[in-house]
Amino acid sequence: MGKKTKKHVEKRLPKFWEAMIPLVALVVLLVYGKGVKNYSVEALLIIAAVIAAIIGRRTGHTWEEMEQEIGNKIKSAFGAIMILLAVGMIIGSWILSGCIPMMIYYGVKIINPHMLLTTAFIVCAVISVVTGTSWGSVGTMGVAIMGIAGALGVSLPVAAGAVLSGAYFGDKISPLSDTTNLAPMVSGCTLYEHIKHQMWTIVPPTVICLVAYTILGMSGKVSNAVNAEGVDIMMGQLDTLFNFNILLLLPAVIVLGGSLMRLPTTPIMVVSVAVASVESMIFQHAALGDVLSAMINGFNLDLLHVPGFDMAAIVPEINTLLVRGGLSSMMSTIQLLMVALTFAGMLVASGCTEVLLNKLLLCVKSTGGLIASTLFATAGLAFTVGATYLTIILPGELFRDVYKKRGLAPENLSRSLEDAGTVIMPLVPWSTSGVFMSSTLGVSVMAYLPWAFLCYLCIVFALIYGFTGIGIKRLSPGEMEDQTEAKVDVVQAVPKEA
Repeated sequence: MGKKTKKHVEKRLPKFWEAMIPLVALVVLLVYGKGVKNYSVEALLIIAAVIAAIIGRRTGHTWEEMEQEIGNKIKSAFGAIMILLAVGMIIGSWILSGCIPMMIYYGVKIINPHMLLTTAFIVCAVISVVTGTSWGSVGTMGVAIMGIAGALGVSLPVAAGAVLSGAYFGDKISPLSDTTNLAPMVSGCTLYEHIKHQMWTIVPPTVICLVAYTILGMSGKVSNAVNAEGVDIMMGQLDTLFNFNILLLLPAVIVLGGSLMRLPTTPIMVVSVAVASVESMIFQHAALGDVLSAMINGFNLDLLHVPGFDMAAIVPEINTLLVRGGLSSMMSTIQLLMVALTFAGMLVASGCTEVLLNKLLLCVKSTGGLIASTLFATAGLAFTVGATYLTIILPGELFRDVYKKRGLAPENLSRSLEDAGTVIMPLVPWSTSGVFMSSTLGVSVMAYLPWAFLCYLCIVFALIYGFTGIGIKRLSPGEMEDQTEAKVDVVQAVPKEA
């Protein structure tokens, strides 16, 4: 009995090779299990978490300690989970009210064939900001723009690059985007602090995109024979399905106003949902049951009641755009988040994270080196596993304490995760994003990759800022004292065996 007690209290940090085992196992599991066998990512993460737990027991840590750390991780994510649930309700209610359909309807109206590439970028950016999804933007306006580009003789790879750049502009900064909510959550900052700090790496690439696409568009041979029949049909059906008026923008104004005033995110989103729900009943003549269904299960066309309109005649693009949202749509994201945080909690409790980060700190001597390490680690994970959420969650958990120890605000980390995680995914041919974008736009990843300027310019500017110090936010002495969670000194924590 005494022997067991001694083993229980004598804890040690893992050796470097022990700390690497869970991460190497995770990469192997994801590459083979997901990439080859298409197994569930959650199941593979659970296996990796078990391996991390074995390392934790080997180094003297108890299950109770590991369980407590998992609880701490999940507790820290509760605010983000609430926002994700609110986002699901917002999307469903905004679509039913006509808010999102109206924005798309008038967004299409501004397309000018002689400025197709520039307009494609702007329209897709606006739609993805409003909807919070690059997939929805590409699957609707992207498809329409590619059809117009083909009719005009515009290079399809270049057009696809403009569409993707605009779509991922919104995916990167929209408060309705799941990745925009995940990045600050795992980094330790608020949603709107994260969005504000991203202006450093999104504004310059956007300006470059606008200039580049304008030059490319003006230099191309543009024909006036535009076949926009498909676009006209979609616009006509949207106009028939919904009753548009300026008041439908009120839910969006509430969210944007709340963000500018820095009011609590979740309550503002709930107020927006309530307003959109009332507008659904007033302007779209939806029943209360339809409103509740849109909030919980997401919007579907059966919720609309338009006398004399044949719902079977609706074009597929409208289904792609509108049939989404609801609390239920967020459950798979939250499920993956919980399992990923379980794995991260096991890494922290077992001491693996501490050893790996201390090793990294000994190698990285500057802020620029740390930013570069984050960017390359995140991009490397993106190309290795091709999973968007893991590409944000795992590097975020691994680098979080390193930024604090260096006196860097968590916004720097959250920005880097989006710069090298979110916007890089459509450039990975074997990722779900790459497969979806190439199949939807009808252009291979390698063909549109050089023209998707925004997707890699964000990394370029992030590196510039890292090594010059421009746009890098540092913690004040008071913030460093409040946020420091390091258990031991960096140098003393490095195990001699490593």
